[in-house]
Amino acid sequence: MARPEEIACVLPSGPVALPGQRIGLLGGSFDPPHAGHVHVTRWALRAFRLDRVWWLVSPGNPLKPAAPAEMSRRLAAAREIVTHPRVAVTDIEARLGTRYTAETLAALGMRYRGVHFVWLMGADNLAGFHRWDRWDQIMARVPVGVLARPGEQLRAGLSPAARRYGRWRLPAAQAGRLALADPPCWTLLTGRMLDLSSSELRALGSWRR
Repeated sequence: MARPEEIACVLPSGPVALPGQRIGLLGGSFDPPHAGHVHVTRWALRAFRLDRVWWLVSPGNPLKPAAPAEMSRRLAAAREIVTHPRVAVTDIEARLGTRYTAETLAALGMRYRGVHFVWLMGADNLAGFHRWDRWDQIMARVPVGVLARPGEQLRAGLSPAARRYGRWRLPAAQAGRLALADPPCWTLLTGRMLDLSSSELRALGSWRR
């Protein structure tokens, strides 16, 4: 019989996680998903020593005025482009009924007890992180792993969030410790990058809403 600490945590129709596992959360509208998302996911799995990464395909981005494509279409496209056995594509935010990242993390923390979550973001998001709803609560709740985007490293490193939480920054050489670190804790990784974005793909006409 499994011990209580080995019992899987699961939300109905959501991904499964065991207490003690290290799960990276990559949130976004994925409108559309692309090779850049896959690249940072594989990078995060290795660098942060994660057991899994969940793609949180959001119903919509509160900071963007235009609605994304239909959820079912974005989920299908995401599942087609990422086939890694340790990556789960999920609409868990829609199932939880959460609108903001701070709400999502609070809900996941209550439902997945004992799981070590890491919030993943690109350096461009760190540059504007201080505009997110309750962004300081996000920093206080989970470690944050930031992965470089072309042309964004300097702006991210000088951002209000980076300055405010500078003394809690984990050196990149210790990135493997991030998932088990007590928040607030964050790190910024630089390395090989793919210069792709969903907005550029929409502008090129390869993805229409």
